Parts: sequence; structure tokens; C-alpha cells
Amino acid sequence: MGIHDGHRARKKQQFLRSGPDSFANHELLELALFYAIPRRDVNGTAHELLERFGSLAGVLEADVEELRHIPGVGDSAAILLKLLSVVKFRAGCSEPEGKIISSTDEAGEFFVRRMQGQKRELLYLMCLDGKGKVLSCRCLSAGSANMTSTSVRQVVEQALRSGAVAVILAHNHPSGIALPSRADQHMTQQVVDALAPLGIRLLDHIVVADDDFVSMADSGIIKR
Repeated sequence: MGIHDGHRARKKQQFLRSGPDSFANHELLELALFYAIPRRDVNGTAHELLERFGSLAGVLEADVEELRHIPGVGDSAAILLKLLSVVKFRAGCSEPEGKIISSTDEAGEFFVRRMQGQKRELLYLMCLDGKGKVLSCRCLSAGSANMTSTSVRQVVEQALRSGAVAVILAHNHPSGIALPSRADQHMTQQVVDALAPLGIRLLDHIVVADDDFVSMADSGIIKR
């Protein structure tokens, strides 16, 4: 067993005996890197990551390409760190299938949790049955919430596939405020017009920014 193997074994035993509270942030990061970077001292890499991104949260929020630019971080380590972020994010968002959505606040709070902290624009579609039970909730696009004709078709296809009676759209404004733009309103009407002949209602289109949201239905943009 080499010097690095011995150090790794001791750190793993420390984690098992004393738990994560016995670790500094750089040590937790170092422990995670053990599983992506074999047989090399990763202490310096952990310190470099924290210095570059400012905090443990900053490291986990960084893009894969940003992580790969740190000396010593290759594809495996970048993917692992991003995976930790995704797993943490997903764990914090309970899957809504089977849940009854009975109010704007319930829908809005769900999408705030789902999209809070996201740097990219995301477009979600939640499909509901006649009693408001969630049949599915899917991200239709990432990178831009612009609802092109392709996106409108995706909304229709997903709604039909789920057997939806009604749907709720939601997208985020990562660097703005939770107010629907004119483009948002125009695109929302496109969805209303596409779903109406199928007997499917667009109940709401929710715009999220940070921990805030605005309902287009409550704002009178979508007629109930």
C-alpha cells in the first residue's frame, strides 16, 4: 500500500467512524474525488476547485466544461461532481406523479423547487387528469424556453401520450424576474390554440425566477 492508498483508507475510515461533520469542505471534496481519480494525490485539486468556484456549492453548480479546466480534473471527475449536484437536486424535488394539484400555490412551489438555482432556461410540462392528479411531469427543453413550433408539438404529443385532460406549463428566467414577457404570452396562446381542438385545457403557465413565481392564470393572461 502506497502513501496515497494509506491516506485514502484513513479518510474513508474517518468518514465511517465520525461522519461528514468531522471533515472540512476540502476534505469532503477530496473524498469524492478518490472515486474518480485513482492513485493520485487529489488534496491540491480539491483546494483548487474551492478556490476557483468559491464554495462547495459553487463547485457542484459549475458546468462540466468549467470543471474540466481545473488542473487534475478529467472527464471522470467532472462527471462525478456534476452527478453529485444532479442527485442532490433530484432528491430535493419529490416526484409529483400521483399527487393532486389543487391550487396555484402548490404548482408554483413545486416548480420553484424544481428550477431554483438553475442557470439554463428550462421548459416543463405537467399533465393532469380530470381530478387534478399528476399523470406526468417532463422537461421538454433545456437551454431556451422559447416555444417554437417543435416545442408546441412536444406539448401536444406529451399531453396525448399521458392521457391528460389539462396541463400546466412552467419555465424559468435564470437571470431575470418572474414576469411573463410578451413573447411568453404569445407562445402561451399558441399552446392554448393547439390543445383546444383536442379538448385539453392549459390551466396555467408559471414563470419562475429564483424563489419567486408568477401565474399567468392568476394574472388574467390565461382565461379560466
